[in-house]
Amino acid sequence: MTLTLFYRSRSPAGGRSPLRFLLQALLVVTVLVVSLQTGFARPNILFCISDDQSYQHTGANGDPVIKTPAFDRVAKEGLRFTHAFCDAPTCGPSRSAILTGQSIWRLEEAGNIHSTLPAKFATYTDELRKAGYKVGATGKAWGPGRLEAGGRTENPAGPLFEGRTLDPPFRMMRNTDYAGNFDDFMAEVDGDESFCFWLGTSEPHRAFEAGSGLKTGKDLSKIVVPAVFPDNEIVRSDIADYLVEIEHFDTMVGRAIATLEERGLLDNTIVVLTSDHGMPFPRAKASLYDLGSRIPLAIRWPEGIDNPGRVVDSLVNLSDLAPTFLDAAGLKPPRMMSAQSLVAVFEGKKPKGRDAAFIAMERHDGCRAGGKGYPCRAIRTADFMYIYNFEPTRWPSGSPDASVCARALPYGEIDSSPTKTFMMENRHTHGIADLAYLSFGIRPTEELYDLKKDPEQMVNVAGSVEYESTRAQLRDQLFAQLKKTKDPRVVGGNVDWDYYPYYGRIRTEGWTVEEKP
Repeated sequence: MTLTLFYRSRSPAGGRSPLRFLLQALLVVTVLVVSLQTGFARPNILFCISDDQSYQHTGANGDPVIKTPAFDRVAKEGLRFTHAFCDAPTCGPSRSAILTGQSIWRLEEAGNIHSTLPAKFATYTDELRKAGYKVGATGKAWGPGRLEAGGRTENPAGPLFEGRTLDPPFRMMRNTDYAGNFDDFMAEVDGDESFCFWLGTSEPHRAFEAGSGLKTGKDLSKIVVPAVFPDNEIVRSDIADYLVEIEHFDTMVGRAIATLEERGLLDNTIVVLTSDHGMPFPRAKASLYDLGSRIPLAIRWPEGIDNPGRVVDSLVNLSDLAPTFLDAAGLKPPRMMSAQSLVAVFEGKKPKGRDAAFIAMERHDGCRAGGKGYPCRAIRTADFMYIYNFEPTRWPSGSPDASVCARALPYGEIDSSPTKTFMMENRHTHGIADLAYLSFGIRPTEELYDLKKDPEQMVNVAGSVEYESTRAQLRDQLFAQLKKTKDPRVVGGNVDWDYYPYYGRIRTEGWTVEEKP
C-alpha cells in the first residue's frame, strides 16, 4: 500500500492551538517511523507513450499478430485498463491534457495542435521537480508547437535527452535511441534521488516503410481489419506496417525496464505504457470514435498496486495520470487540475465518477479555409458513445479541397496512407462508398452509437425513437460535465480556437488563420 501524507507546517501563532500543532507533529514523526520500517519511498515514474496507437493493438489486448512483450508484462504484473481514453485524438492537445491534468477546453491555445501550452497551466512535471524529483524526457515529448509563444523555455515533459542515435530497423522510423537516452538520464540520477522520465517515441506515426510488415514475417491473413476499412491486401499490409512500428516502441520500453531492473529500481517505479491517441488511419486519429480515442494503458507498481494482475474496466482519461503521479508522490495536486487520481483504483476500490470518459477536439491540422477547426465533444460510457458536433456544416475530416488546407491535402485531418488513398480513389465503388462516407463525409449535430450492437460505431441511432431517452440522458450528462468544468462553448467566454495562431508547416501559398471578427 502507498503511504500518502499531505502536511503543511504552520506554527501555533498561525491560528492553531499548541495541542493541535503538537498532535500533528507527532503524526508526522509517526509516519516517518512507519515509512522507515516499511521501506516506503517516493515512487519513481517511467512514463512511456507511443504516437498514434489504438487500444486493440497489443498482445495483451488481443491482437493476434503483434508482439508486445513489454506491454504484456506490465499488464500482467500491474493493471490493464480496458476503457482508457485520450482527452483529445490529436497529439499536442492530448499531451497537454496528460501534463496538466485538465480537459483541453480548459487549456486555451493548447486545445489546438501546432499551438502552445501557456506557462500559467501547472504540469505534474513542474510539481514533481519542485518537490525534489529529477525530471527528463526523450523523443516526442510535448508537441508539436512553439513553447516560447506560451512563455516556456523548456519542454514541459522535462529537459530533453537526445544524444544517442541508432540505425532503425526500417526507413521512416526515427533514428533516436530512446532507451539509450534513458540510460544517459539515469546516469545523472544521484543515489536515492527520485526521478520522473518521459519516454516518447515518434512511432507508429506516419509514414511507414511499405512492406515492412511482410518483411518481418507477418501473416496478412491473420490481420484484424476494423469494419470501417475495406478488407483487402492494401489495407492489411498497411496495418501490418503500422504494427511493426508499435513493436519498435515496445522494444525501447523493454530496454528501459531492463535498466530499472538491473539497478534494483523497478518495483518502486510507476511504469506506464500508453499512447496519445489512436491509429493514423481514416475514422481513427483526429476523430472521437474508439479507433481515435480509445488507447492502450497498462500500469505497473508493485509497491503501490494491490492485487496486481487485475483488469480494470472503469472508464478513465489520460488526464487522470497527472494527479495520480502527484498523489502517489505524496503531493497535493494543484487546484486547477480537474482530473481524478487513479490511486483509489490502484488500491482496488471502485471510486465514484468512473462511469464515463470525456473526449474533445478543436482545430487539428488546419484543413479548412481560414484555419477553422471541427469543434466536438463526446461522452463515452460502457454501453454508448454520444458525440455533439458544434459546427456540423464543416467537413469533419478536412475539406476535400486541398487548396484550403495548410498541408495541401484533401481531407487533410487524415494522414496520407495507402488505406486513405484507396478509399478516396474508390469512394464511389459499391462496397466502399458507405465506408468512405463514414470517414470523409459530413456528420450531423448529434451522434449516438449503441456499443453492444455496434462496437465499431458505424450506425448513428441519435434520431431513433427507440434511443430518445438515452440520447437525452447522455446529452445532459455531457453538457453538465462541460458546464462543471467551464467549457467556454457551453458557459460562454472566449471561444478562440478558430483564431489562435497556427505554428505548423504551411505548404499552401497564402493559407492563413483568419482574424477574429
